[in-house]
Amino acid sequence: MQTNGCCDTMLGVRLARPGEVGLAELPRPTPGAGEVLLRVLAAGLCQTDLHIRSAADSRTPDGTTLGHEIAGVIEQCGNGVTRWHPGERVVVHPCWSCGTCAACLAGRQNACRKTSSRVAPPHTPGVTRHGGMAHFVCAPAGSLMPIGTLDPAIAATLTDAALTPYHAIRTCAEHLHPGSTTVVIGLGGLGNLAVQILRATTATRIVAADVSDAAIDAARAHADLTLRADAPDFADTIVAMTDGFGADVVLDFVGNDITLRHAAAIVGRYGTIRVVGLSGGTLPFIARSANNPLPRGVTVMCPYGGTYSDLAAVIALAQCGAIQPLVTRFPLADAMQAFDALEAGNVRGRAVLIPDHATSS
Repeated sequence: MQTNGCCDTMLGVRLARPGEVGLAELPRPTPGAGEVLLRVLAAGLCQTDLHIRSAADSRTPDGTTLGHEIAGVIEQCGNGVTRWHPGERVVVHPCWSCGTCAACLAGRQNACRKTSSRVAPPHTPGVTRHGGMAHFVCAPAGSLMPIGTLDPAIAATLTDAALTPYHAIRTCAEHLHPGSTTVVIGLGGLGNLAVQILRATTATRIVAADVSDAAIDAARAHADLTLRADAPDFADTIVAMTDGFGADVVLDFVGNDITLRHAAAIVGRYGTIRVVGLSGGTLPFIARSANNPLPRGVTVMCPYGGTYSDLAAVIALAQCGAIQPLVTRFPLADAMQAFDALEAGNVRGRAVLIPDHATSS
């Protein structure tokens, strides 16, 4: 299969039908008005992609090219695009917002209101539109952000693995004062970066927890304390170290029944819980004072993605070395092996697919 600039086809990872994801020869896209064509340099792979592969009923349309973490170089600009030029290296913001609704005008592009329903997020490459696990992808010109000389494999992961925890952290910034305690549960790709972002941008005391010793070791340098989340005295340890009050902030990057019950057991009065993990757990709540597992005043949020400003911030943090994503690179041609390795828990940090043309870029 040819993948040079004059070929009409390319290699990509496609959802053929529910439960069936694989490599396929795909038509090379052409940018429409207001779009750019990117030659993909790196595309991140995460749990969202595994969910799409395994889901019997996904909101991802059949035939969609996967990949929502995208770094690339501009190959061609569509009609009306004047800000960008071929040869510029960029990443793609994953929330393709309208830019004109009340939320977008307020700078909350991840809360864009021009979607299909009250609960639907903005269009996302690799989820509701064609994504970047391919040699080329088209993206709205307004979704791009420059990366300069930043490693594309690192830059691609910033669009979700760093953007999502940064946004979650920013939503509870008033709780992250000196003397506060923040507990991060789940130290995979997002959780590890959450610990790094907290260390780089706040004065809070950081407790990092996981059931994997390897994940704990990877976060140890950035945390004040590391704990096994499956230790029998996990919750008691957190409560004791906060003089019986509990944590000011709990960031749950797992989101199953066990971690959500941990969050309820360790959060303090008027503290906050951010649930980022999507493992289908339930947070117990009773609408009365007696027997309610949550203390008074606790707020709970399930944040989504992040704003354009958030993405600019994490790019700046990466460019100055304040955060350093862990990545494991796979050739695009080995995408299915990468999916399997991630599902088996054998990927260190974030899996990133590298198209063959990108190895010389």
